[in-house]
Amino acid sequence: MASLAKSTSTVGVMTLLSRVLGFLRDVILAVLFGAGAGMDAFLVAFKIPNFMRRLFAEGAFAQSFVPVLSATRSQDTGDDVQNLVDVVAGTLGVILIGVTVVGIVAAPVFIYIFAPGFAGQTAQFDLAVDLLRLTFPYLLFISLTAFAGGILNTYGQFAVPAFTPVLLNICMIGAAVLLSPVFERPEIALAIGVLIAGMAQLAFQVPFLVRLQRLPRPRWGWRDAKVRRILRLMLPILFGSSVAQVNLMLDTIIASFLAAGSVSWLYYADRLMEFPLGVFSIAIATVILPSLAARHASKSSTEFSDTLDWALRLLVIVGLPAMVGLFVLAGPLVTTLFNYRSFNGHDALMSQYALMAYALGFMGFSLVKVLVTGFFSREDSRTPVRCGVISMVSAMILNLIFVGLFTWWDLPAPHAGLALATSLGAFINAGLLYRNLRRDGVFVPSASWRRLLVQVGLACVAMGVVLGIGAADLSVWIERGALQRVAWLLGWITGGVVVYFAVLGALGVRPVDFTMVEPS
Repeated sequence: MASLAKSTSTVGVMTLLSRVLGFLRDVILAVLFGAGAGMDAFLVAFKIPNFMRRLFAEGAFAQSFVPVLSATRSQDTGDDVQNLVDVVAGTLGVILIGVTVVGIVAAPVFIYIFAPGFAGQTAQFDLAVDLLRLTFPYLLFISLTAFAGGILNTYGQFAVPAFTPVLLNICMIGAAVLLSPVFERPEIALAIGVLIAGMAQLAFQVPFLVRLQRLPRPRWGWRDAKVRRILRLMLPILFGSSVAQVNLMLDTIIASFLAAGSVSWLYYADRLMEFPLGVFSIAIATVILPSLAARHASKSSTEFSDTLDWALRLLVIVGLPAMVGLFVLAGPLVTTLFNYRSFNGHDALMSQYALMAYALGFMGFSLVKVLVTGFFSREDSRTPVRCGVISMVSAMILNLIFVGLFTWWDLPAPHAGLALATSLGAFINAGLLYRNLRRDGVFVPSASWRRLLVQVGLACVAMGVVLGIGAADLSVWIERGALQRVAWLLGWITGGVVVYFAVLGALGVRPVDFTMVEPS
């Protein structure tokens, strides 16, 4: 699967660029806005369309549109492909415009639903409503961007969709630095930056569609058979593909009742966890979806299983050390990136607790991203829904239990209980998905798994010991200057990576173990 490995690397590199700029964006937000009530209001206003974007665009729509488009491309003519692109663009566009209008008009209702704790703070509630009316149209533009990205991915052009999120970070950084001083409530500038970013990302992909001769000529196609097929797949996937996002929004709802700053602490921790998740896990899932769909269409069951096995082995070798690193270096990461000016030591400590809890679930989140492709590529959306609903309900129950226990025992960070519940819910989801793939005979693990897990486990322990020495106490990192923090953090990360791969090499793991020849 040399071409898959190359495509994964391409997506990973582009996503890495986006995540690095995303870190820069979050550093600027933390320094300029801190973790107070105003920042909580903006984050809720940004999370609502972003949540729907992940649910509809990157979740339900992408996971249902790409397999249908791949099958059409392999089985039908170019005219059939263009017809599908046209009717999907028109139908999706009309639906999105309607949803956007509802979102703007009903902004107060959305804030009541997603942040009911704000209702007792009139100024914060009103600010959140104003911000949401600016950010909600982002859903329209970014969903159409995901549609364009699905076309490009189907044609093997992974780099352009992977690069596109960079524009969001650029726009938000520009808004924070240049526009925020203009407004009495500087958070308004951030909302404007989000709106501009949505338009910029869609416009960026248009020339590449033109080059492919797949620029849509939108027309309404509600009764088109393939549109109905996509819609039938989308409805259950709304739950199945984005359960983690639903759980994160539930965290936000409960956090709105906790201490001011709780939403922001969870956000900054989640952003740090999302970095390796996007670079590795989502990149792997994005690349293998069209390949799995093609193998299912050609009834190549062995190659289907081998592709999924390859993806999971690659995920383990990069995901487990990422999980260990996030947990052990949670304090140094938060301090080095965010602990300046408006983001004080208390904010850093609270964010550290949240990141440690999220880090425990990193492999759960990652496995779900990859395992669901084994279902959606076969147009099976019902099974992920059942698994997702079970895990979501489990996480909701755990949310209440953990927050209650943290409050009962008077522990300092009840918001970390929300992150821990979300992490455990992800593992429940991953376990159910894996069990169903094995039960259906779709995935047969290779014989090398037991040996690989031992090798990676020992390498992670060695790396964890090294990083644990460097992590030290949070107060030590807070006392250091910015350049010293960066130098120490990069030094210990580099040392941990060297130790990890050195131990893997000593235990017999070689790069050739993760390369396969693409079947002809």
